[in-house]
Amino acid sequence: MARFPQLICLTLFLAAVVRHGLPSAPRSGGEAWDYVEVRAGAHMFWWLYYADSPSAGYKDLPLVMWLQGGPGGSGTGFGNFEEIGPLDRDLQPRKTSWVQAASVLFVDNPVGTGFSYTDGPDGFATNVSTVASDMLVLLQHFFTEKPEFQSIPFYIFSESYGGKMAAAISLELTKAVAQGSVKCSFAGVALGDSWISPLDSVMTWGPYLYSTSLLDDYGLSDVTSAAEKVKQAVENEEYLKATELWSVMESVVEADTDGVNFYNILTQQPDEKLTSAAGESFIALLTRRHIHPLHRQSLSELMNGPIRKKLAIIPQNVTWGGQAEQVFSFMAGDFMRPVVDVVDQLLTAGVNVTVYNGQLDLIVDTIGQEMWVKRLKWEGLPTFNKLRWTPLDDPASPGVTGAFAKTYKNFAFYWILRAGHMVPSDQGPMALQVLKMITQQD
Repeated sequence: MARFPQLICLTLFLAAVVRHGLPSAPRSGGEAWDYVEVRAGAHMFWWLYYADSPSAGYKDLPLVMWLQGGPGGSGTGFGNFEEIGPLDRDLQPRKTSWVQAASVLFVDNPVGTGFSYTDGPDGFATNVSTVASDMLVLLQHFFTEKPEFQSIPFYIFSESYGGKMAAAISLELTKAVAQGSVKCSFAGVALGDSWISPLDSVMTWGPYLYSTSLLDDYGLSDVTSAAEKVKQAVENEEYLKATELWSVMESVVEADTDGVNFYNILTQQPDEKLTSAAGESFIALLTRRHIHPLHRQSLSELMNGPIRKKLAIIPQNVTWGGQAEQVFSFMAGDFMRPVVDVVDQLLTAGVNVTVYNGQLDLIVDTIGQEMWVKRLKWEGLPTFNKLRWTPLDDPASPGVTGAFAKTYKNFAFYWILRAGHMVPSDQGPMALQVLKMITQQD
């Protein structure tokens, strides 16, 4: 559904003036958005920003789809206004917006996330296979409606649980492109702080926190004991039980570290300590821990206020983020299931795969990422492992190392320094630089 850029900019301009006074006007790039009914009663929302570069037209730059985590976190909300979109939460221009280097497609995924919604319980996805098949329907619709993007390099970028979904989507998309059912130029997938192997993350929390002096010997013993229970459930393929035990383990970590922030170990939880309340289900607690931070009040007010009015197609009974807890609940049985084998299949199929991870992330710590990477069956892994990493300058601080990188054939790994779970939020200039490197603009 096309929209006039002049009307869009005027709407944002007026909203910003009302809330914050006269802002600095961003360059006016084109936008489009729409719903796709991916299954009966399952409606998925997407929002596209055309690349807005002073040196190149959008047809000369790649298309990037951004997938948020959770599951239940909104890309059109958090990813857009808190991380990589052209405007921040206060509707001020973002200097490190990815729109200056690519057209960016935000999708509220799985169905029920953000402005996406279901007509009933049967519409929610319960596993990544359904998530992937839903996304293929949306992409088929998108590339049919926007044929100008069919020949433009298309990348899937992701964060957290979004990476698990991105891996599954990428594999199905690769098959669909080969069969001709989706017409696009799929160029690769980037897995940011991604929940690819949940158990590897869980089993390394204790050693990581101990090595950074956030646990003492007693705390390490507590966390290790809790991790072993999660491990046993995963090995028995009791994935719903594993998710519940994972929630218990998080409470142990929080108690023994006096409230370390799972998204950045140098900070404490931003609000009250998130221990379970009497009678509260583990799903409700996990939602408070991992979905609510992506739906903070000021962002919710923006999305359900000026943005909802701007979009003008959101059904009256749909609230941004209103079905997020149900999204998480329906996916809980699949949450702890690994998808390392999917990454292996992508690499074997010749798909360009990138892993990037924040140094200060706990929930998907880099140690855990390295463990599953080293178990890949990909034929290039032995050579990759022998490589020394290359330091990369931080664009915001020339002469200061901002990341390390290692690349071989169709696999790359970026270690992003001084970043937590949300790399673009913590290290915007470095994240933008990595985007350009992955999409071969540098």
